[in-house]
Amino acid sequence: MRPARSVASPVTEPAEPAEPAEPGSLTVDTTVYLPLTEALAPPAVAARARGLTKVYGTGAAAVRALDNVDVAFTAGAFTAIMGPSGSGKSTLMHLLAGLDSATSGAVFLGDTDVTHLGDDALTRLRRDRVGFVFQSFNLLPMFTAAQNITLPLELAGTPLAGDTQDWYDTLVATLGLGSRLTHRPAELSGGQQQRVAIARALIARPDVVFADEPTGNLDSRSGAEVLSFLRRSVRELGRTIIMVTHDPTAAAYADRVVLLADGRIAGDIEAPTPESVLAGLDALRQLDDPVVDGAAFGALPRAGA
Repeated sequence: MRPARSVASPVTEPAEPAEPAEPGSLTVDTTVYLPLTEALAPPAVAARARGLTKVYGTGAAAVRALDNVDVAFTAGAFTAIMGPSGSGKSTLMHLLAGLDSATSGAVFLGDTDVTHLGDDALTRLRRDRVGFVFQSFNLLPMFTAAQNITLPLELAGTPLAGDTQDWYDTLVATLGLGSRLTHRPAELSGGQQQRVAIARALIARPDVVFADEPTGNLDSRSGAEVLSFLRRSVRELGRTIIMVTHDPTAAAYADRVVLLADGRIAGDIEAPTPESVLAGLDALRQLDDPVVDGAAFGALPRAGA
């Protein structure tokens, strides 16, 4: 098989009109060429669902929590999932994270088909490639903040040295935990506990961090601090965050909001504000059919993009 040829796309800089060349003079082509494959490459996808359906129960008691969902989440971005109670947002997150199994369809983490992994492989995937931030913190009360942060490394047998030590120091500095590392959870405020939980979720440098209502147990000031740290972890540390929330203000910290209704993708908001998120949620409540025109939200979901 002959190797594929590289195709190039010209990119030219604006220039002053050139003087006509004299006969016999030498001309130089200053066009800069970029590989077309690089110029047109789509952003990397951290996680995606294809035809994802989840049904709880059987027969007349069956509940379709997700209904043929196609959605993709860009790597290195902060995405919020929103929708009315019972819309399927938590179910979607649990399936993406490998915490629950699908009735049909597929879930991919990067190029890995999560839906066909056995129990041992799923355990390794959740340990090595996925981080979690929960509403209730889930810190071990007998451990210090430092010990809670490094627990995933202990479980994986990874020493705190070299690049890992540098990453730990970066997280501690970014999250403002330097003076709290020897404190146990009972000696920390709610916001500080959640920051420890975020550091624990990030310490193994997972492909994706899933945050389930991370500000649900916090006051507004502590919640804003936690959301700012999540956004900084994406913009400054290059992480990928997928957050479930019911709060439009929290969702506005994200780069993108995916709206769900009745187990289906209902809208997609880029560069959200609290006002645009509220408008999207109001539009869902006013429509009988939750699959709405993307103009109400700025764009339709780019499923599988």
